[in-house]
Amino acid sequence: MSNSEFAARHIGPDEKDVSLMLKEIGVISIDQLINETIPSSIRLKGDLKLPPAMTEYNFLKELKSTGSKNKVYQSLIGEGYYNTITPGVILRNVFENPGWYTAYTPYQAEISQGRLEALLNYQTMVLDLTGMEITNASLLDEATAAAEAMHMFFATRPKEKQSSVKFFVAEDCFPQTIDVLKTRSAPLGIELVLGNPKTINLGDDFFGAILQYPSLNGEAGEYSGWIREAQTKKIQVAVGSDLMALVLLTPPGEWGADVVFGNSQRFGVPIGYGGPHAAFFAARESYKREMPGRIIGVSVDVHGNRALRMALQTREQHIRRDKATSNICTAQVLLAVMAGMYSVYHGPEGLRKIATGIHDTAKKLAASAEQLGFIQKNKTYFDTLLFDAGINIKKIKENSLKAGINFRYIDDKMFSISVDETTGNEELKNILTVLEESAEKKLAENKSPEVNVISGIQKRTSPFLTHPVFNTHHSESEMLRYIKMLENKDLSLTHSMIALGSCTMKLNATSEMIPVTWPEWSSIHPFAPVDQAAGYKQIISELEDYLKVITGFHAVSLQPNSGAQGEYAGLMVIRAYHFSRGDKHRDTVLIPSSAHGTNPASAVMAGMKVVVVRCDENGNVDISDLRTKAEQYKEKLSALMITYPSTHGVFEEGIIEMTKIIHDNGGQVYMDGANMNAQVGLTNPATIGADVCHLNLHKTFAIPHGGGGPGMGPIGVAAHLEKFLPSHPIIKMGGNTTAISAAPWGSASILLISYAYIKMLGAKGVTDATKYAILNANYIKARLESHYPILYAGTKGRVAHEMIIDCRPFKQAGIEVEDIAKRLMDYGFHAPTMSFPVAGTMMIEPTESEPKEELDRFCDALIQIRKEIEEIEQSYADKKDNVLKNAPHTMSELTSDTWSHSYSRKKAAFPLPYISHNKFWPSVGRVDNAYGDRNLVCACPPIEAYMEEAV
Repeated sequence: MSNSEFAARHIGPDEKDVSLMLKEIGVISIDQLINETIPSSIRLKGDLKLPPAMTEYNFLKELKSTGSKNKVYQSLIGEGYYNTITPGVILRNVFENPGWYTAYTPYQAEISQGRLEALLNYQTMVLDLTGMEITNASLLDEATAAAEAMHMFFATRPKEKQSSVKFFVAEDCFPQTIDVLKTRSAPLGIELVLGNPKTINLGDDFFGAILQYPSLNGEAGEYSGWIREAQTKKIQVAVGSDLMALVLLTPPGEWGADVVFGNSQRFGVPIGYGGPHAAFFAARESYKREMPGRIIGVSVDVHGNRALRMALQTREQHIRRDKATSNICTAQVLLAVMAGMYSVYHGPEGLRKIATGIHDTAKKLAASAEQLGFIQKNKTYFDTLLFDAGINIKKIKENSLKAGINFRYIDDKMFSISVDETTGNEELKNILTVLEESAEKKLAENKSPEVNVISGIQKRTSPFLTHPVFNTHHSESEMLRYIKMLENKDLSLTHSMIALGSCTMKLNATSEMIPVTWPEWSSIHPFAPVDQAAGYKQIISELEDYLKVITGFHAVSLQPNSGAQGEYAGLMVIRAYHFSRGDKHRDTVLIPSSAHGTNPASAVMAGMKVVVVRCDENGNVDISDLRTKAEQYKEKLSALMITYPSTHGVFEEGIIEMTKIIHDNGGQVYMDGANMNAQVGLTNPATIGADVCHLNLHKTFAIPHGGGGPGMGPIGVAAHLEKFLPSHPIIKMGGNTTAISAAPWGSASILLISYAYIKMLGAKGVTDATKYAILNANYIKARLESHYPILYAGTKGRVAHEMIIDCRPFKQAGIEVEDIAKRLMDYGFHAPTMSFPVAGTMMIEPTESEPKEELDRFCDALIQIRKEIEEIEQSYADKKDNVLKNAPHTMSELTSDTWSHSYSRKKAAFPLPYISHNKFWPSVGRVDNAYGDRNLVCACPPIEAYMEEAV
């Protein structure tokens, strides 16, 4: 492999590594290993029809040229998306920093304290600005956050409202929000009622409502009385809002809202043609156990020190499955961190200055436009003005486009303009020039109007962001050091491999990441005229084609912006297909007991009933049980949801028989693409008989996890399902259904990463990536199987790209799988996936990106831990006071004056020689999870409160 080839840097093992690894495994070639791993009946014949691999230099040069096809206009369209200024210190040190974007979801709190603190800052910011009592650490986008509010209200209806199915939606909500609400309400039997809040009569048959404040057209209505009246009728109310507007406007929490949601994008996150951006979701505390998303809470560690963690995890789908009230996958952590840092950097006074500047620009624009004869319709507004043109709108449109400006056009006489942080004096002058030319009038001297647009009950008087963290780090030196201090507390791929089964923490190459922040890609509004996004159109079209080749499917939708969204989208496509054939009664989904917890949770969201299929003692789907249940539910069978290779890390040889059983009984086959990293180039979903699958671009196709988001979960479908793919109310797309996500192509800007991955690897490279992923997994299996039981393997003793080691036998020595996970931190590693899909086990996935040296380091750590367990088993080590039970060990503990343990400090901190050269120190000891749930705090309280808690 030439050093000029990207594959040589993406794939970890070199030729020397490979020969040694094959010898350890006991095969003579990678091809022999693959033949012993994947059933021949489903192997692809020939190479993938993808373009040849490009060098990194040539790819970036070509992408620059493609990006030049995008027209970066000044977009004043609004509708939930606004231009913003990302402070350089945040752009360089968070958004472009692999220390932040390659970390995993903070399940292992002891090595995630930096990210957790950044998210706690974000939560505090949201609570302060919305005036609410509890919040989560982000959701996917504003439209899906609205749907989550509706779903939560529906699930928490009081007894007297159990028969109420109507949900009011203000007609001046954003169109994409209304469309996603239509999608999400239909399978649950919720009846949406769109109307004017001023005229709607809410009866007892309503259980909830959504308002927009400020509205689509910019009006900031006064809803306190409206909400009070609704709540006397036990109607729960959510309000879609804008954090920047709430700097000046009275927050909905102060006039009684049950939920406030929206998009934090304008807090320093590039617009990116629709994403990724972090939605916010805040509620009354009474909803804390039903609220969706991750909640970061304050707890203590074993030494009594303040420690942060993800709170109330029992709500989540990996535990409660189809009864979950939260989906852990619906988060945008990296973008929430950026939005929170924006508030830390600017502080309350900085935000007031920015918000006031935006509002003052809007007032100047309103006064000047009215001088020209345009009638401004909004009474109270923040940044968006609604105009009656009084002239032919066509002239305004022509002049604005000629000037490189986008307004929002409503009909042949009405239009709106949304100003933002980037609308300075020069930009305002350009807007007014367009209006002058259109009105064929000249402005008199433009003086600032003295009018108070926001006043009385609508003017914010309450303080916000009073915590010291928002009032300290305002110079670049202070901010840089604060960001770096938090980064140093987190373990990421910059430190060591993260061998998480099912999560595929592979290399996120710098050349793949660089273009995401280029202005030609990051500065385009998702609802800009499509001819202004020709570069995006090209890469979206090409990426869809590549994914069609890889999956074997006829069509692809890139709209779902997480894996869980992809699951839901796939099931909704199947549902629409059955409905089109008059089979509305087909509402039963068969799901193996080994499936991801998201599978049953998504099925319930899609209005389907879940029937669990057993697995046999080898971890494979019990085909006889599948056949029995498929025949039993033949008249109602909608689909089978299956992960392939299985969640147990095995290519099940009966897969084609399984898919045939489902088809013979009238159902469709949905393949969960979480394990696609073991398929690309060697087999595919179409070949095994699937009708639809989702792809985790943040796994197989190299988009980074970002500490728990962003993700992308596009779906591929067979030809008969194409017309049921998601559509969009603003940008028309191929499907004839409603939207799944807020933006037409989901988090469009990060599609560049997967596009780069495929372009630079080419057909051979993406196939080699799969082969080496399987090689690395089988090498780890070969090294560990004499020390740990390997739970499942294929008929020839091989595993796919991941494997499960069984830690349950160690319970006799008092050691739980969690103890091994925490001890791995002392060795500088993040734990593999714990207790999924089997309790008391670890699922290990090394990916193709790790070289033999790193695989050996990881195996050496696990082997040494096995020896430490053996010391306990043989009573050489105390059953309670041992290195596993007390792990992880912090620097402060190791350097304290007293040491009361029965083992040495060296054994605790430096159990293997390599650790002394590059030690990663956990910043806190083992976190007390129960304490954190009993004493839930999800914002930044005064420092004194932490001291009191620790006492």
